[in-house]
Amino acid sequence: MKKFFGLDFSHFKGDMFGGITAGIVALPLALAFGVSSGLGPSAGLYGAIFVCFFAALFGGTNTQISGPTAPMTAVSMVIIAGIVAAFDGEVSKALPAILTVFLLAGLMQVGLGLIGLGKYIKYIPYPVVSGFMTAIGVIILVTQILPSIGYYPKEDIEFVEQFKPHAEEIILNNILHDEMEEGILVLEDFKETIERAEHITAAQILKESQTLAASEASGVIGTLKVMPRAIMNINWLELLLALGTIFIIYGFKRITKAVPSTLVALLVMSGIAVAFGLDYRPIEEIPSGLPIPQWEIFTEFNLASVAPYIFTALTLALLGAIDSLLTSVIADNMTKTKHEPNRELIGQGIGNSLGAIFGGIPGAGATIRTVVNINAGGKTRLSGMMAALLLLIILLALGPIASQIPAAVLAGILITVGIGVMDYKGLKAIPYMPRPEVTIMIIVLILSSVWNLVYAVGIGLVIASLMFMKKIGDLTAERSDVKPLKEEKAWPDEVDFPPELKEEVFVKHIKGPLFFGTTSDFQQLALQIPDTASTVIIRMGRMQYMDQSGLYAMEDVLVDLVKNGKKVLLVGLIKQPQYMLERIDIIPDLVPHDQLFRTFKACLEWIKENVEDTHKGDQKLK
Repeated sequence: MKKFFGLDFSHFKGDMFGGITAGIVALPLALAFGVSSGLGPSAGLYGAIFVCFFAALFGGTNTQISGPTAPMTAVSMVIIAGIVAAFDGEVSKALPAILTVFLLAGLMQVGLGLIGLGKYIKYIPYPVVSGFMTAIGVIILVTQILPSIGYYPKEDIEFVEQFKPHAEEIILNNILHDEMEEGILVLEDFKETIERAEHITAAQILKESQTLAASEASGVIGTLKVMPRAIMNINWLELLLALGTIFIIYGFKRITKAVPSTLVALLVMSGIAVAFGLDYRPIEEIPSGLPIPQWEIFTEFNLASVAPYIFTALTLALLGAIDSLLTSVIADNMTKTKHEPNRELIGQGIGNSLGAIFGGIPGAGATIRTVVNINAGGKTRLSGMMAALLLLIILLALGPIASQIPAAVLAGILITVGIGVMDYKGLKAIPYMPRPEVTIMIIVLILSSVWNLVYAVGIGLVIASLMFMKKIGDLTAERSDVKPLKEEKAWPDEVDFPPELKEEVFVKHIKGPLFFGTTSDFQQLALQIPDTASTVIIRMGRMQYMDQSGLYAMEDVLVDLVKNGKKVLLVGLIKQPQYMLERIDIIPDLVPHDQLFRTFKACLEWIKENVEDTHKGDQKLK
């Protein structure tokens, strides 16, 4: 084994081929996700380079290829749009705040890994993940319709004109706000306000109107609103470039999968557009040279502008964790290895943190790129580092050439990504899934698509948790029916219970945790115990856990039983519930130690010695 600095070079050839292949697949997607995010293609490339390299170097999955992904880009797009709007549509002004949020998300991922949260990600319900992934597909698919037909709301003069009155109002409000901060009393010095207002130019009003127009047409709802205008203003050349891209991506896969169809579509359609001198719209210019650290993140840090997005940063961190660890599981299945989830989160967090500092959009483990890497021979973390180095070489050598790629081609690529990322397995299962799970999936899908990705996931998790708790409570109550021994199905060790004492002894089986979801059923116990019973046996050998709500419910029931002169015997008490009962002195105040039994056999001996048959007459009558 050839190891240097902890890296395994014994599979160098396979890692090199795997990394190069994965890097080629990642290139068009990185550019497309960068454009889609709103920060431009260079941000996508920077994110791909830094996240891919450092997640591979420090991560816990040997064959993982990381970079911008559809879910991460969709959430990033929401964050970027919100912060840019808060900075009057100026991306350059908003950039430090945007990158600070991305940096926070990366640091949070490192924190999640350090506290060992990686192993708990798997507990997120599938309906929430399914609805979210399908919503991501819908968002990407719908929002890329406008650039694929060459319609840009900011450039539609007639559409922008509608927002001029609102733009003037916003500019005037900004003047008033500035005067307030300067301590100028507007009503006493209205002349100052008028003088400042006279300096407002038509260019300023137009710029603000364009910002409002772009905001109005953003997202799924915004796109659908302007769709009629877009259809009336189709740029047929852009549409043909997008359709050609889509056709090649799907068509080339039928010929061979040895060469990535996305890259073929990018090269062919871009080549046609350039070679024939077509009047197309290129993507934003990609800066040449090495990425430069964005020190403004630290020098211009403003807590007030970032604070509203802390929860969003956490959501981005959690999403990246889920996205990466799901890919890690797939990699494990293909390579017959086992990843380290917490180390993987730390690696992803380091990659996203450094990527943010250099102006990149956040990323995660990418399933398709990881699968391509493994199939091409990648076996160690060197493959991911190779993929990143290839992207860096392309950035340095081919940046000006890549700047000539048609925007419609990247829109076409993203449309296929949107179609591919939807969870068709979950959609097909809707007719057969339990109704509560279908409800959760549809709620997350709709809210994510038309409202807010972050809140939709939170709401989905809350609903799923409530439904889960209700289901567990119902199952526990169903299995733990309140019945006297002669009516309830006896456990094997209860078969020889003296029949003459069945009127005097009431047995309660607790078959599951006693928590806040089951307390209401348990509290019915005291009401259902027959008057003939002088002794109550509560069998707790199958009650693994008791929370505080369950503890107080138990206390209320025991207090009522003891108050009514009944003896309570606890059988099979497990360590955690016993600890809880001793903490508030239920043991020994309500249930003395001599009424605790490890086995039912020992309890039965106590019953035979201490309980008398006081209903002999009733037995004879029966």
